[in-house]
Amino acid sequence: MIELTPGAISRFHSTKAFALDMDGTTYLGGRLLPGAREFVELMVNRSIPYTFLTNNSSKSRSDYGLKLNSMGLPCGIDSVMTSGEATIRYLLREKPGQRVYLASTPSYRAEVEAAGIRLAQGRDDADLAVLAYDTTLTFERLVVLCDLVRDKKMLVATHPDVNCPVEGGYWPDVGSFLALIQTSTGRGADLVIGKPGLMMVQALCERVGFQASQIAYVGDRLYTDVAMARRSGMLAVLVLSGETTMADLDGATEPPDLVADGLAELASLLESGIQT
Repeated sequence: MIELTPGAISRFHSTKAFALDMDGTTYLGGRLLPGAREFVELMVNRSIPYTFLTNNSSKSRSDYGLKLNSMGLPCGIDSVMTSGEATIRYLLREKPGQRVYLASTPSYRAEVEAAGIRLAQGRDDADLAVLAYDTTLTFERLVVLCDLVRDKKMLVATHPDVNCPVEGGYWPDVGSFLALIQTSTGRGADLVIGKPGLMMVQALCERVGFQASQIAYVGDRLYTDVAMARRSGMLAVLVLSGETTMADLDGATEPPDLVADGLAELASLLESGIQT
């Protein structure tokens, strides 16, 4: 355990609620990471509110809930928040009635449709485009996205992550797709919803009923997880079980408050505070 901000461990023990990243923090692919079950059990036993908060918009909230439950973690739909959900909130609030060309997986598309958002079929009937983490992305969809960007239509990305950690390595994520679109069209996304932006933090605070300063966010990435936590006032806890290594901390412009190997070390820290 490395305490980079004086008093960070004390603040960890006084935290009112936790938010946990998923990929690279709670699990990798279909494998639960060490300490994840113990950490969640401690929060349940102590009645500490917790939310799984992820940039990964490849699945709906309900599908994430099912995945977490299948791994043995108690999780209802209200315990999950994704960049996809935050994007839906934005579209309903700021773009009501507009037709959206959506590049996404079937799982997330179903969530968008269930929210009542009108979906476009292609270039001709779209008012704007939304790029989610589409692990079923086709060349045809990329062409339509690039055409819409060239037509000066708004492009909304659910999140900026360049890579998604998986068993054995990484998969290209939305940030990589945006780089392709930028190279092809000369324009990038007009709006990026997810971490490190604060739209998800605002929704999280509303849901758990605490201020950002009373919440600890645990994640594995400096440029999304830690950056969002620091900018919002949450306690920024970095775990080294995913994308970030200790070497990456050198020269970090927004360093974490705490660094742990993974959730197993955080579970031990949380338990030590409960016992004292």
